[in-house]
Amino acid sequence: MTSDADVLAEAKRLLDDGTRLALCTVIEKKGSGPRDVGAKMIVRENGARFGTIGGGTLEDALVGECLKTLGERKARTATFDLTGNAEGGAIETGLICGGQIVMFIDVLEPNPRLIIVGAGHVALSLARLASITRFAVTVIDDDPEHASGERFPMAERIITGDFAHVLEEFATRPDDYVVIAHGEPERDYVALTTMMKKKPAYVGLLGSRKKVAQLVQRLQTDGVSKEELTTLHAPVGVAIGAQTPEEIGISILAEIIQHRRDERPR
Repeated sequence: MTSDADVLAEAKRLLDDGTRLALCTVIEKKGSGPRDVGAKMIVRENGARFGTIGGGTLEDALVGECLKTLGERKARTATFDLTGNAEGGAIETGLICGGQIVMFIDVLEPNPRLIIVGAGHVALSLARLASITRFAVTVIDDDPEHASGERFPMAERIITGDFAHVLEEFATRPDDYVVIAHGEPERDYVALTTMMKKKPAYVGLLGSRKKVAQLVQRLQTDGVSKEELTTLHAPVGVAIGAQTPEEIGISILAEIIQHRRDERPR
């Protein structure tokens, strides 16, 4: 049988791979039941499971509760009836082992990824701040002298090379956050068109309102629809009157956190 250590190791592997999951633990058992307190199981968003708390209809019911919990993004407990006579809000399983089990269902999410295109002063400040708030930072640039491990020790990945090629080859995830802060307009436009096609959760463009308006107009001319532009935040950042690279980094990260937590400006 899969051990609890195996379940925890698989949870770490999935999180490192960017997968959200529900970690289920038996925290109370009344009467007879298939597994003892402490038994663990993982359920992914697609319903796939790893480990077991007894199999059969019990696990089927647990998977259903896990999917609800993942959708709500909030940990909770759930009581499952094994008597055939569910009472007190317990979830019916169809089993008649003679007891009840209480599960703690926790939602585990990987550290969010922030992809910074550019390696200038704002990019460096943003990377520093993002690493403090547990974002997994990737830096992409065409200048290996600026985009270096010495300059960006907080970055998990640094990718340099032919600009268009490395951007095209980079694999994004639907929950990624992308900030384009290269500074050179044509480089920014290449990054913008490439990243918009990949459909991450968020694309931010650093620049003046005039520059942003021109690049957005180019996007629309090139066939990008208004609906597709809803993920674009430009100029990127919360309007706090930021001037220094550090202040601008704070404004950008604040907007990303706001977006991630689904909060709206008050």
